[in-house]
Amino acid sequence: MAQLILNHLTKDFGGGRPAVSDVSLTVREGGFLALLGPSGCGKTTVLRMIAGFEQPTDGSIDYGERRLSDAARALPPEKRNMAMVFQSYALWPHMTVAENVGYPLKVRGISGETWRRKVGEALALVKLTDYAERRPAALSGGQRQRVALARCLVTSPDVVLLDEPLANLDQHLRKSMEETFRIFHERSGATMIYVTHDQSEAMALATDVAVMSEGRLVQMAPPAEIYARPEGAVVGGLIGRGSILKLPVAEHAPRALGWPRLRDAIGSAGDGLRRDVLVRPEHVRLDAEGIPLEVKACVYEGERFALTLVLPDSQALKAYGDRAIPVGQKANFSISSGWRL
Repeated sequence: MAQLILNHLTKDFGGGRPAVSDVSLTVREGGFLALLGPSGCGKTTVLRMIAGFEQPTDGSIDYGERRLSDAARALPPEKRNMAMVFQSYALWPHMTVAENVGYPLKVRGISGETWRRKVGEALALVKLTDYAERRPAALSGGQRQRVALARCLVTSPDVVLLDEPLANLDQHLRKSMEETFRIFHERSGATMIYVTHDQSEAMALATDVAVMSEGRLVQMAPPAEIYARPEGAVVGGLIGRGSILKLPVAEHAPRALGWPRLRDAIGSAGDGLRRDVLVRPEHVRLDAEGIPLEVKACVYEGERFALTLVLPDSQALKAYGDRAIPVGQKANFSISSGWRL
């Protein structure tokens, strides 16, 4: 099985810190990897090096037994059997939907019945068969994105690269398109690499999430693992909603902390070394035997209330509740678990 391997990948454009620095990771065949991080972290540069639009300053990219690029040479993009979906969709306005989808086939010299069959299959997958003769200007943003996906699928690529493909869509369309991406991945069997700054997209779609910060890979793991056991404050703050508290926790204490340790740490007035502890809001609950905390904010979110609580040392703690609690009032809360970063 062919894996995509990035080996100590670096890209330096000059003028300071490298855009990408010493990134090593393996994407298994048929996997769905999300490259997650804030703007400027290097994730799009990694994607462009995989596509062949940029050449590494150092390190290498291999797909199976093939060397795609290193500092000495690079295989041209058209010889990598990859497809890329851009944020802007990059559709030809003078072509119909079918012509846009079939353009990569035309470039490869495929025409006639084979061309029509492949285009029809690709349009059927993204549910645009009835739109084949329309032009992009007559489509919604979500429909244009599906045309771009169909254009990827039509050539049966080994790897599909997606550069923030949902950034221009509203929230409702994003959720709809997430389902389209999942179906696309399941049916195409292609390896997919998805660049995003939206952690909810990454967690919903990917089989693995690679978090980047300042050009470096910080952590790579399946979504459930990266949510439950983030490595460091960067990942903990980026993945999910939570509070990173500074608490006096012993160096030998376990990474996973239960309520007895957390209660002692929160109530401690000691000046010992304080460590970052991540607490998810779903792990904070009303508890008659908990400790009294003041409610600083209470916001109704539809199915629940989002609370901001104040610890004795004035740190803020996020929580969820099933009822409103007046701001300024105190209530008893406990924390079922925390994760030492």
